[in-house]
Amino acid sequence: MRAVPRTPFLGLTGAIAAGKSEALDALGRLGARTLSADGVVHELLATDAVRELVVGRWGATAAPDGAIDRARVGAIVFERPEELAWLEATLHPLVGERIAAWREGLPDRAPAAVVEVPLLFETGMEDAFDATICVVAADATRRRRAGDRGTLGLEGRADRQLSQDEKAARATYVVANDGGLDELEAGLSEVLRRVAAGDGAP
Repeated sequence: MRAVPRTPFLGLTGAIAAGKSEALDALGRLGARTLSADGVVHELLATDAVRELVVGRWGATAAPDGAIDRARVGAIVFERPEELAWLEATLHPLVGERIAAWREGLPDRAPAAVVEVPLLFETGMEDAFDATICVVAADATRRRRAGDRGTLGLEGRADRQLSQDEKAARATYVVANDGGLDELEAGLSEVLRRVAAGDGAP
């Protein structure tokens, strides 16, 4: 029996407001199976098991009315790096398990299985993927997008991240996102073509 080709497993990342979510949506339209690591985190924060861990660490004020207050948790970990380290150590293995289960459950061959991971290189996850994609945009474009969605202080929010240039230098593929959605989708379509052809050159 002829073996079914394995679906390429790709990690998607980029700087703040470069358009990672737009790129993930575009890849889905192009036929890729997609998953957001941030979305997985939000799902985990809604589980009883994680809520109990959070309340045990920070008290009931972190989960009023039986649900984790993400704004409250964000304030805690922003001010106290040791608490951020605890939260990441708690969540990262669970996120990894969810991603592995998602990949294992893919029903058939697709152009690619893509996971969006904002801190892909910072957390050393790149080796888990066959290749990586970095979405980039000019600083002025990113500032405008961040302001439009109410996310100000781009530099302060990027303190824990590698620079956009460093992310791009580490990625297998780099896709610019300074234009419209059609241009972004065209760039990502070319990436999928190159992945299918086995072209891993940046």
